[in-house]
Amino acid sequence: MIEVNHVSLCYRMSAERVSGMKEFLVQALQGKLQYKEFWALQDVDFSIEKGEVLGLVGANGAGKSTMLKVISGILKPTKGTVTVHGNIVPMLELGSGFDLELTGRENVFLNGAILGYSEDFLKEKYQEIVDFSELGEFIEMPLRNYSSGMITRLAFSIATVVKPDILIVDEILSVGDAAFQKKSKNRMMELMSGGTTVLLVSHSAEQITEMCSRAIWLEKGTMKMIGPAADVCRAYEEGQA
Repeated sequence: MIEVNHVSLCYRMSAERVSGMKEFLVQALQGKLQYKEFWALQDVDFSIEKGEVLGLVGANGAGKSTMLKVISGILKPTKGTVTVHGNIVPMLELGSGFDLELTGRENVFLNGAILGYSEDFLKEKYQEIVDFSELGEFIEMPLRNYSSGMITRLAFSIATVVKPDILIVDEILSVGDAAFQKKSKNRMMELMSGGTTVLLVSHSAEQITEMCSRAIWLEKGTMKMIGPAADVCRAYEEGQA
C-alpha cells in the first residue's frame, strides 16, 4: 500500500541572524546570505502491506512527524520517492482545518469537505459524529469557546467517520479524558480489523507493541531498526535508558 524508496529530506536554514524582511531582502540581493543544511530524513526505505499496522518510534526530533507528512504528500522529499496505493486520511494536526468563529456544526461540514467527504454523506453521518464527540449542545457554539480537548474530540470524530484505505495517525490517541481515550482506541481497532492500513506514531512503546505488527525506530532522521514491534520497542527503550 505504501512504498518509501530511499527518501531523504533536507531543510536549508539561514546561518545568519536576520532581524526582519527588509534586512533579509537586502542581504539576499547582495548575495550575503549563507545557509546550512539540516537533513530531517536520510535514506529511509520501507514498505507497508495492505492491512498492516506499522508503528514509528523515536525521540522528539527524530523525524517521525516529518516522515508522516512526506507520505501524506504535505512535504516533498529532496531525494527518493513515495508511492501510495489508495486514499489516505492523515490525522496529523487534528482541527487544523477548523474556523474558530464558526460553530461545531458548521465546522463538521467545513472540515469534512476538506477531508473530501460530500455534503450528503456528512448530513447522513452528522448525528454519529456529534454523538461520538460527546459535545452535545456545545455543537451549536463557536469553536473559540471550546477547550483544546473539545476541538480534538470533534476533529477525531470527523476524521474517523469513514473507513479509509490508509490511516496515518500522529500522537492522537491521548485526546480527551480516560473514557474518550478508550473509545478512540476502540474506534482505531475497528478500522484496523476492517483491513485499513495504518501508520501510527506514538511515544508509548506499550501502545505500539499492542497495536502494531511491525515498527520502525527513527533516530536523527535515519532508520536505526525495523522489525517486529515488540523487538523494536524493547531495543528503543533500552537505547533510551
